[in-house]
Amino acid sequence: MKKYMMAGVAGILAGTLISTQFAGPLLAQEAEKTTNVYEQLDLFGDVFERIRAQYVEEVDAEDLIEAAINGMLSSLDPHSSYLSPKDAADMRVQTSGSFGGLGIEVTQEEGFVKVVAPMDGTPADIAGVEAGDYITAVDGKSIMGMTLDDAVELMRGPVGSEIIVTLVRAGVDDPFDVSIIRDTIKLTAVRSRVEGKSIVLRVTTFNDQTYPNLEQGLKDGIEELGGIENVDGIVVDLRNNPGGLLDQAIKVSDAFLDEGEIVSTRGRNPEDSTRVNATPGDLAQGKPVVVLINGGSASASEIVSGALQDHHRAVVVGTKSFGKGSVQTVMPLRSDGAMRLTTARYYTPSGRSIQALGISPDIVVDQPPRQPEATEGEDTPKFRSEADLRGALNNDSLTEDERAKIEEERAAAEEAAKLRDEDFQLAYAIDLLKGLSKIGD
Repeated sequence: MKKYMMAGVAGILAGTLISTQFAGPLLAQEAEKTTNVYEQLDLFGDVFERIRAQYVEEVDAEDLIEAAINGMLSSLDPHSSYLSPKDAADMRVQTSGSFGGLGIEVTQEEGFVKVVAPMDGTPADIAGVEAGDYITAVDGKSIMGMTLDDAVELMRGPVGSEIIVTLVRAGVDDPFDVSIIRDTIKLTAVRSRVEGKSIVLRVTTFNDQTYPNLEQGLKDGIEELGGIENVDGIVVDLRNNPGGLLDQAIKVSDAFLDEGEIVSTRGRNPEDSTRVNATPGDLAQGKPVVVLINGGSASASEIVSGALQDHHRAVVVGTKSFGKGSVQTVMPLRSDGAMRLTTARYYTPSGRSIQALGISPDIVVDQPPRQPEATEGEDTPKFRSEADLRGALNNDSLTEDERAKIEEERAAAEEAAKLRDEDFQLAYAIDLLKGLSKIGD
């Protein structure tokens, strides 16, 4: 027994000795790191004081500090930034659904300001700004090298005032100017309408109004069609939707799911990871769903399309999405400012991170360029049918009601054909729902 006890003591003593030998260098390294940080902060203070004292013009100390903070944050990634008290207030207004501006969501890509998406019906959308455009100048002033916040600030101005933005667009040889009249942006988060026997839910942004608007729009569409049994399916149109509030993306996904994971987020520390699951209840009552996406669909839009795609609850149609798979947390700071900091990546239910990859649609459908309208008087070839031939036999096998039904279906098909000219991707989605509903029958 004594031998075992001695061996145990020897082991403890040896372990203590080894721990002491390793702890010394580790503590020294930590102390050295801390010293280096303080030295760098002293260097920052030195530079700050020299700028205040010796710069060619007098500078505002608060502006200098704000610029330094913003530079530190923007060096991390394109979505981390400092929000001045004014910018923080503007952001709170935007997420509530009404704000002043041009109506475009922008990001910074390799020093360039890139349009993620124009918002439906806003001045930028009306003026013809497109997702993927690069803004190189504002009112003739180059914005190359500016921070994203500075560029955005330059684009702000009084409602009703004109702004000229210079755009570079893929497929267009030279930069060109676009005139936009600033306006108050009042976003209806979800617009709903009925196309044939399908309900189209156009989701333009994810703010506080998104889920309530979607729920009401779906209810109105079902009532218009005379009940859920008359609905072929639902189109959730997320094209050019730049994202917004995470909780609204979760609610919209949950609206069409009965169970299962919606999204998970993983931060720097494992304990900060979260996982959100769907709750029972499908607003569409099992009807087929098609989700439309394109290169302007980002962030919250990708959470919804990824969740519904992974659960095979929806067919995703369109083109590859933007690929913003990070989560930003807005942290209040002193003086009513705020810090927008990337704190996590989000993952779809299957474990996919879409950061820089985007959501790939199940069916790739490009939106063809609009064809020029036919000039007046231009002959359109007309094909003759059997009914046009002289002396053709009448079809006497149909009742008046059956004949009326055929004419009604033909009129609906012709109306759908018109939609293809206006919005080919949406027409494709509706045709797909019509086919899926036939299979269900």
